[in-house]
Amino acid sequence: MGDLVIGARSGAPEPEGTGGRAVRSAQAAQAADSGAAGAAAASDGSPAGTPDDSEGTVSEVPERDTVAGDGSGDDRPRPQKQRSFWKELPILVGIALILALVIKTFFVQAFSIPSGSMENTLKIGDRVLVDKLTPWFGAEPQRGEVVVFHDPGGWLNDEPTQQSNSAFVRGIQNVFSFIGLMPSSNEKDLIKRVIAVGGDTVECQGSGPVKVNGIALNEPYIFPGNTPCGEKPFGPVKVPNGRIWVMGDHRGDSLDSRYHQDQPGGGTVPVGNVVGRAFVVAWPIGDWATLPVPDTFDQKGLSAAAPMTLPAAGAAVALPAVWWIRRRRD
Repeated sequence: MGDLVIGARSGAPEPEGTGGRAVRSAQAAQAADSGAAGAAAASDGSPAGTPDDSEGTVSEVPERDTVAGDGSGDDRPRPQKQRSFWKELPILVGIALILALVIKTFFVQAFSIPSGSMENTLKIGDRVLVDKLTPWFGAEPQRGEVVVFHDPGGWLNDEPTQQSNSAFVRGIQNVFSFIGLMPSSNEKDLIKRVIAVGGDTVECQGSGPVKVNGIALNEPYIFPGNTPCGEKPFGPVKVPNGRIWVMGDHRGDSLDSRYHQDQPGGGTVPVGNVVGRAFVVAWPIGDWATLPVPDTFDQKGLSAAAPMTLPAAGAAVALPAVWWIRRRRD
């Protein structure tokens, strides 16, 4: 390499060619020019070997990244070491608990059946899943649905809360109820079937049948041996708007709307107290079943308010739309 630099400074011409010698000569000439530039800079008072800003400089070839200590020159990144399963387990458990809490709060919650008031549709110890999502979108309870609702006041005053004597068991129940896998022992919720909604007139005279807006209900879900009135005739009762009239399927063992007519609301339940609709029996497996609305609630003329409500709803949508279209045309 030193020979090439010396030869370039002597000014001896190098034969043209495309081989390695020509390439080396070009490199030597470039090095000589750099040396000359450094000498000129030194004579002007500039440090030797420092390129002048007005002249072109030779860019350095960047070094190739290599793995330290490898020595092989391989620039491929080493694969990262996987995290231990035991370190990831708490994260997975935390995510699962958060998801369970979100589902319980906004979507679905499990409830346990503590009494026989809904037999034989629901048995003691059954676990039902309750839809809590649709009420968030303004859906209200409909006739025939099985719903869970908070005590409107005075319905469960004599019912003790179900708590275990073991502090450990109570702690487990509190955790599971918090995430929605078990019912809370402190909450006083009820489960009944919606018979009438706001604006309906409901009654049951003698041994029945139950009538809603003058239409008799055929109720095959009633507990065998019970009468529709359950030895507690009532009505006619006009259900206020924003409230519902509920009854248990086991009419002889259900302290429902019939037995609370002397309380505020006349035995009806505020719609705001409804947690959601029970749509499936999830446990035990042998009792698995869906909870659809019986066909008797699909009878024509059952809803006295429907002929007026639907046109009113259509007008409420149509009038703003017509106004907007006319304004756009103008």
